[in-house]
Amino acid sequence: MRLTTGLIFLAYLAFASPATAQPAASQHGAVSQIVNTTTITLEYDRPVLRGRSIFGELLDYDAVWTPGANRATWIDFSAPVKVQGQALPAGRYGIWTIPHQNAPWEVILVGEWDTHHSFFPTESERLRVDASPEEGAHMEVLAFYFPLVGPYETTLRLHWGELVVPLRIEVGP
Repeated sequence: MRLTTGLIFLAYLAFASPATAQPAASQHGAVSQIVNTTTITLEYDRPVLRGRSIFGELLDYDAVWTPGANRATWIDFSAPVKVQGQALPAGRYGIWTIPHQNAPWEVILVGEWDTHHSFFPTESERLRVDASPEEGAHMEVLAFYFPLVGPYETTLRLHWGELVVPLRIEVGP
């Protein structure tokens, strides 16, 4: 009897759907773009505003932040590129920013890309560039996208709330 009851219980555990499982508050997102022969891929978790203000409630100006949730956002380049005019070898990098209220943002790419979103790996910094934020239509969920793609360059945009931060990326022929 015990064996039968145990087998029934194990079968239940194996085939039961987790009815109490909740979706993540910040859904996972990915975007990829091929520019000439270079593939650019970015993965991140997408925080939602839910009626909150970005600055003051969620983030502070002049503080390091990875644009995403849960884990550090990462970007991968299959070939060498230039970001905002500065050379960067092929590879995968964590993306971090320092938002400034009335000045260009600092965008920082680090070699240690697989890290928690609250741990900034200062010792693995590979590139730091400035990017001037723009105003755009309201975007409730953080998004990255490539609205402009040419034969040798593209623009990657970080867009959340009414904030848009464009990054110019150039590839070789």
